[in-house]
Amino acid sequence: MATDSWALAVDKQESTTDSVSLNISPFTCHSCLVEDKAAQSLLNKMIHTSLVNTTNQVEVLQRDPKSPLYSVKTFEELRLPQNLIAQSQSGTGKTAAFALAMLSHVDPANKWTQCLCIAPTYELALQTGKVIEQMGKFYPEVKLAYAIRGNKLDRGTKLQEQIVIGTPGTVLDWCSKLKIIDPKKISVFVLDEADVMIATQGHQDQSIRIQRMLPNECQMLLFSATFEDSVWKFAERVVPDPNIIKLKREEETLDTIKQYYVLCNDKDEKFTALCNIYGAITIAQAMIFCHTRRTAGWLSAELTKEGHVVALLSGEMTVEQRAAIIERFREGKEKVLVTTNVCSRGIDVEQVSVVINFDLPIDKDGNADNETYLHRIGRTGRFGKRGLAVNMIDSKHSMNILNQIEEHFNKKINKLDTDDLDEIEKISN
Repeated sequence: MATDSWALAVDKQESTTDSVSLNISPFTCHSCLVEDKAAQSLLNKMIHTSLVNTTNQVEVLQRDPKSPLYSVKTFEELRLPQNLIAQSQSGTGKTAAFALAMLSHVDPANKWTQCLCIAPTYELALQTGKVIEQMGKFYPEVKLAYAIRGNKLDRGTKLQEQIVIGTPGTVLDWCSKLKIIDPKKISVFVLDEADVMIATQGHQDQSIRIQRMLPNECQMLLFSATFEDSVWKFAERVVPDPNIIKLKREEETLDTIKQYYVLCNDKDEKFTALCNIYGAITIAQAMIFCHTRRTAGWLSAELTKEGHVVALLSGEMTVEQRAAIIERFREGKEKVLVTTNVCSRGIDVEQVSVVINFDLPIDKDGNADNETYLHRIGRTGRFGKRGLAVNMIDSKHSMNILNQIEEHFNKKINKLDTDDLDEIEKISN
């Protein structure tokens, strides 16, 4: 794939309709949650330069009891192509999988768009395009175009690029209003980052309108990192009669992680407890999660005073800045990463042996955010190793949050006395 074949917009100033800002507001609101999801997804794509090892088991669902997915042992037995809804954590090769699907379906002799991929934001579309460019570099006769805001084509222009990646608004315009793409000639349709897509105003309806223009024989693939009820409902509207591959709920990494809580009265006692833990056990690397930027900044400064080499990660940073900090942490240049929720998903660092919830995660209603808790403590206990998670409790409310988490996961979390060094040493064995 020659670089000069790529129809790429360079004017990011005009990309406002189809993208979201990647700097996170400190206030909790719908648009902030959208930005956080989009920024986190982009961050995960940027930092995963190799595949993540995972021991998670998957479950396969099919309405047809005769589906080969019940018994297949190899990809060849799947009789692909088939429609697919798949849950996939970052770094497991999802983008490569659908890139291969598109590249393998293209007939380079046909100079029209045959494969269509939509992503929630301008930045995510570009990141996906980089993967396809890399994978297609030995297939130079296949061309790719970006349907993104700022890449302006005249009405009736007929694309010769066989693969188009774009955002829903521009793709819809190219298919309907401008007649640049003939949707009836699309053989593979990919909808990436579905959980981010439905959180972005307008994208859900636009995606459904695009899907309805496609021929019945078009293969449809939908990917999402998470599958809340709203994502399932959306997926079922977009992908007819799908095979479904998802992570088993009960496989959510908790079995390899020892969980404890520590009773404190305030943040100073939390800090003392944290120092006692560090004084009693050997910690390769640790991630410490805080609820606010202010707490994260204060804690980072205090740990630095104690002689720890600390990295601080928070939402006001650009995605590029965050990626650089995570890479330094991954290389071991800092041993402690203090962060807000921007780092709870998809960050895989083999040396992380301890996760500290300096503040427990809560949702917008003040209840336990069980999914975020799972993603946070899932940063340890990875790569087949045992992990340790410690939760700091400083009020009746935070104790109630902990009880909600215990009930949700049906997993008891034991109390830890951080004034007893012998007890702390035992938990590391």
